[in-house]
Amino acid sequence: MEMKGKVIIITGASSGIGKATALKLSKKGAKVVLSSRRKDELEALKKSIEKETGEALVVIADVTKKPDMDRLVAKTLEAYGTVDALINNAGLMPLSFVEKLKTNEWEKMVDVNIKGVLNGVAAVLPTLIKNKSGHIINISSTAAYSYFPGGAVYCATKAAVKMFSEGLRQELAPTYGIRVTSIEPGVVATNLLDTITDEDILGNLSEMQKMTALESEDIAEAIYYALKQPLRVNVNDVHILPTEQK
Repeated sequence: MEMKGKVIIITGASSGIGKATALKLSKKGAKVVLSSRRKDELEALKKSIEKETGEALVVIADVTKKPDMDRLVAKTLEAYGTVDALINNAGLMPLSFVEKLKTNEWEKMVDVNIKGVLNGVAAVLPTLIKNKSGHIINISSTAAYSYFPGGAVYCATKAAVKMFSEGLRQELAPTYGIRVTSIEPGVVATNLLDTITDEDILGNLSEMQKMTALESEDIAEAIYYALKQPLRVNVNDVHILPTEQK
């Protein structure tokens, strides 16, 4: 897909992978719709994009609230008349051992990591089906394949995203030409670790933090790779690891 003039919605766009992706795609000529709950960060990103002669729209939305996601798509259609791609990037990773019973954190992960993706897809799908084209990119994780200590709930949410992506692809791609990709990074240097409250987990992560992690820009490159393929090509999964990660 040629990027120039394409309208791409990005959730969790205020930092990390979402921010890097917005910068990357806007430089390639896409009109990026920046969404998260953090207005100041989104407005600053919009200014950075416009400074480089890119085009961006800010829509504040909480992915866990279906009306917010419906409004995000409505605002996009109002501004640009269509949607060409959705990048479901918003996510949380408050790791903890199950026996700690941090059930509030479990629920937040399910709400953001799974329901947030479902809400985004539900909001955008009528437009993509009408257009008989488009691309949905969901940010899963290598955690979808492999459990790690403290990751029982997080891994489960990312496995759900991976399988949902495959179900979407099989249902939508042959019939409507809507491509679907699951992006599955290993360790990435983002602020995801800031949400961890389990002290035992933080202690265990010290070895992992010695590793040279992926940068957000590496994941943005993977997303761009999937998006730019000819319409006959669907990149199902991009499984991307740091060189040092086992």
